[in-house]
Amino acid sequence: MTDRAHGSRRLGYPVAAGVFAVGMAGTTLPTPLYGLYREQLGFSELMVTVVFAVYALGVIAVLLLAGDLSDQVGRRPVLLAALALAAASAFCFLFEGGLPLLFAGRLLSGFSAGLLSGAATVTVLELAPPGHEARAGLAATAANMGGLGCGPLLAGVLAQYAPWPLRLPFLVHLALVAVASVLTWFLPETVAHPERRPRLRPQGLVVPPEVRGVFAPSALAAFAGFALLGLFTAVAPSFVAQTLNVRNLAVSGAVVFSVFLASTIGQSLMGRLGVRRALPSGCLVLVVGLVVVGTSLAVESLALLVTGAVLGGLGQGLAFRAAMTAVSGAAPPEHRGGTVSALFVVAYAGISLPVVGVGALTLGLGLKGAGLTFTACVVVLVACVALYLLRRPLAES
Repeated sequence: MTDRAHGSRRLGYPVAAGVFAVGMAGTTLPTPLYGLYREQLGFSELMVTVVFAVYALGVIAVLLLAGDLSDQVGRRPVLLAALALAAASAFCFLFEGGLPLLFAGRLLSGFSAGLLSGAATVTVLELAPPGHEARAGLAATAANMGGLGCGPLLAGVLAQYAPWPLRLPFLVHLALVAVASVLTWFLPETVAHPERRPRLRPQGLVVPPEVRGVFAPSALAAFAGFALLGLFTAVAPSFVAQTLNVRNLAVSGAVVFSVFLASTIGQSLMGRLGVRRALPSGCLVLVVGLVVVGTSLAVESLALLVTGAVLGGLGQGLAFRAAMTAVSGAAPPEHRGGTVSALFVVAYAGISLPVVGVGALTLGLGLKGAGLTFTACVVVLVACVALYLLRRPLAES
């Protein structure tokens, strides 16, 4: 570690977690604004999910191409590049004039999140002093989910109660990104010998043999949990506005925020249970939440939708932190960044592919029918994972 890194070590993992949260908040800023874009540009619900999925495709592309980039060049350069891409995405939305810039903004946002997901997670973990590993693990996953939740809440409140509803949220985020960039510049570097000329090549999913037994069930649980998050970030605001006739954008943002807040709380509970119990327990709570969400769609109840969001978020957070802890703990240090990135590849496949399916189903079944079909499919998947984990529980790291 460099002298500069030693001198700035006091910034530590809380600052790195804050940078992580700022970067991730930008990825969900457009969530409560899609209705305004739909009215302005005249596209369908399917197109909303496609615009949303472009973001996830950007994440997956970066993770597959450069998931271990921070292992090669260092954590700090990758974090700065991710923040620069977040700023470029915000500028696309600021000067939006049609679908092309919306797609470009979402793709750049996906590139940013792809770099952040692995690099920022590992940075937070590696900056933790001895004895604070558990707190750092919670800080990393909470920054991820907390940032994702704050994005729609911030955008919804500003769009509803402040001027320039399609501009101000992105101006505020640009200011936050500027602050985060300055903080990142002074973060200590945790890679001892970073390379100056890394080789970028498609690497697929980097899962060392000794991690595979832990990775498979953890990844399936992450896929299912992120599918729930995808439903809320892409479709829930439309359901709130069109089916429940609640047109307040701040309410839509708060509904989405509730699932991420619950996820953060769920993550905080994992340490009390341990990986062995938390992963199947999280899956079971997620099943209950999905059932309640499905019921809310059937009876058109906002209260049940929020209840389902909270229960589903608790289960998702509990399972996701257990999965992250199990996978990062089992991975050898030289492959930890790539292995964590591989977990995020599977998770972001869950946040994108099912949601596009929901958008396609709306053309024939309507929003309610598509949502019910989605929840039924994910309930079956999560229940199967939970039963498998109950029969073959993971060992504690």
